[in-house]
Amino acid sequence: MDITTVTSYRAARTRADLALRPGEVVIAGGTWLMSEPQPETTGFVDLTTLAWPDIEITAAGLRIGATCTIARLLAWVEREAPADWTSLALARPAADALLASFKIWNTATVGGNVCQAFAAGAMISLLSTLDATAVVWTPDGGERRVAVADLVIDNQATSLAHGEVLRALDVPAHALRSRVGLRKIALAELGRSGAVVTARVDPDGAAVFVVTASVRRPRVLRFARVPGPGELRDAVASATDFYTDPLGSADWRRGVSVVLAERLRTQFAKEAAA
Repeated sequence: MDITTVTSYRAARTRADLALRPGEVVIAGGTWLMSEPQPETTGFVDLTTLAWPDIEITAAGLRIGATCTIARLLAWVEREAPADWTSLALARPAADALLASFKIWNTATVGGNVCQAFAAGAMISLLSTLDATAVVWTPDGGERRVAVADLVIDNQATSLAHGEVLRALDVPAHALRSRVGLRKIALAELGRSGAVVTARVDPDGAAVFVVTASVRRPRVLRFARVPGPGELRDAVASATDFYTDPLGSADWRRGVSVVLAERLRTQFAKEAAA
């Protein structure tokens, strides 16, 4: 749509260009920013012109540039990623949970999905499950690092301060060689996710279950091994921020989250026993 309040556009070429003037916001894919009126926004500062690498393999693992599109990430995972980075198999089902067309995938960025901080943000589910760290540029020229699961502090709210910019998402090597799974549910067949549960089991047997969409911020549950049904049920159900909106009640979200988690737990337990 036309954002009629915007009267200026700047292409960022250096980090200094990210100093925001009153009314300016940064933009990358802009799929949400351009979808509804932004009455307080008068200018855009384009991050894509900084030419950050989309994908980098580092000594520590994988770095995904914040401006990498979802389509580019999926293409790299499916055609170029190291074969033993098995946990990246979660990328496709996470992207599918967006219920977005290829046109959105080709424009929407991984970093934008994280920074928008929707409870049902699919890249938040993926990156929280893989223990990803957000690399944040601060206005004073420094940087800070925070777990993606902690960057999101509420539905549509992050810990980013004014002038801070998400630079990259770092996935550690230890999380890249794991077994993974995803289960989701929505009230409508093609509706926004009402609950998403993802899980990762590492080679040493440690397990991570992550609940998103049904809670206001990611809930990361860690276990030394695949938990028993009661242990996992209690851990999932004990979250205090299941919420109600037109797409589901808090009680329903709690109940289905428990069921989805148990389905993943059963899958991993069967694999371990095989």
